[in-house]
Amino acid sequence: MFTGLIQDLGRVERVIPGGMTDLWIRTSLGAEKFDLGESIAVDGACLTVVERSGDTFKVQAAPETLRRTTLGAVQPGSRVNLERALALGDRLGGHLVSGHVDAVSEVLETFPEGGSWVMRFRLPAELAPFFIEKGSVAIDGISLTVNSVEADRFSVQLIPETQERTTLKGKAAGARVNLEADQIGKYVARLFALQRGQGAPGGGGLTAAAVRAAGFGTP
Repeated sequence: MFTGLIQDLGRVERVIPGGMTDLWIRTSLGAEKFDLGESIAVDGACLTVVERSGDTFKVQAAPETLRRTTLGAVQPGSRVNLERALALGDRLGGHLVSGHVDAVSEVLETFPEGGSWVMRFRLPAELAPFFIEKGSVAIDGISLTVNSVEADRFSVQLIPETQERTTLKGKAAGARVNLEADQIGKYVARLFALQRGQGAPGGGGLTAAAVRAAGFGTP
């Protein structure tokens, strides 16, 4: 479990493809102190530390991870957002983030407003029911507030701190990003859908159409 508060901008040092793709990442978080087997969010995807050497560590991305996230496109030199897993007793400064990416989206538009940086993103149809204005979203692992939401797009605003400490401001129109919808919203929507006879309790029965039929989602 994570909070969506980025702790470091890591740099990908090596990408070793194979049955599992190995990513060696350099960090200032003190990789030598990482526990083997601990979870770390890399651009919002929860991965496992399997090796460490000096200030670099290795994680492995399975084919499903590469298909469902942007990590298949990283190259040596790519910057990535890093967050170690939440420890009991830590402050929950962002929102509850699982590190399980729901969909890949793309940047539609960016522009400055005051000292902030506004970004608009494509909203995948399957995630639309879980987005509300002033709700939470994780974009490349960053906890952000949904500024506005329409049927097929949404926007956020980056304060200067977020602009400086994450990779997001450097992404131009057309860039791909990882999205994770608010976990609480997903559970609430599923509960109401099941109560109204939509989907099966065993899982896998909740679709965007089912959630809208239960009275949720954008008009």
